Amino acid sequence: DRAVAVAGVDGLAASAGDSGVAFSVQSISKAFVFALACDAIGHEAIHHVVGVNNTGLPFNSVVAVELNAGSPMNSMVNAGAIATTALVPGAHADERWQRIRDGLSAFAGRPLALDGEVYRSESFTNHRNQALARLLQSYDRLAIAPEEAVDVYTRQCSLAVTSADLAVMGATLAAGGRNPVTGEQVVSAETSRDTLALLASCGMYERSGEWLFEIGLPAKSGVAGGIVAIAPGKGAVGAFSPRLDPAGNSIRGQRACAYLSRTLGLNLFASAP
Repeated sequence: DRAVAVAGVDGLAASAGDSGVAFSVQSISKAFVFALACDAIGHEAIHHVVGVNNTGLPFNSVVAVELNAGSPMNSMVNAGAIATTALVPGAHADERWQRIRDGLSAFAGRPLALDGEVYRSESFTNHRNQALARLLQSYDRLAIAPEEAVDVYTRQCSLAVTSADLAVMGATLAAGGRNPVTGEQVVSAETSRDTLALLASCGMYERSGEWLFEIGLPAKSGVAGGIVAIAPGKGAVGAFSPRLDPAGNSIRGQRACAYLSRTLGLNLFASAP
């Protein structure tokens, strides 16, 4: 399976390949949950608990937390994402989960459903995330119980999306938080700006610097093979292909984003001739 989709801030869209194939959003959800949390409680609160610096280490690193006195460093690695999910307002796990699912659905412009098979599988194998959550708790960096934080985080990663969904979700951030398909203001323009800044520095894990140098767009990847790359004020690319590089980023997805960035003139750092 492979697919690529493009969505503009004007609501126009195009796609190629298996664009209707659904896959789990995985770590791409981190970007949009960060935006929802920032919009709800302010980016200062997120920065105080989590931070915004790249770890330079793998996305599930325990060492990164220990080396930084319990700071997860940023919301795009697993430890930081779990801490960020815990900050989403909600009286209990189901309320917090409902807020996240509704929020990501608003970004996509349609209701997103949980892939129950993925959720059950990852719930049985997420031992490292459970360990990260307990480590965060030991440093007083987790706002709720570790079990609840990991469960909601696992659910958000198990939402099913398509490449077209990713393009619309990214285009919503590109449009200052307004969904170009539905017209809904999902998050504020300030939150969109902060989210894109974080994606530029941390969205592609330890390859973030190389990605920004080569492609020049804020982006986020997921281990199911999805990538969303965002051109502020213009639109976004959603790509899907399951084969991954050692950092957990889709190989063909990266190539598709690089090609479109170059041919459509999307690179943020490219001067007009």
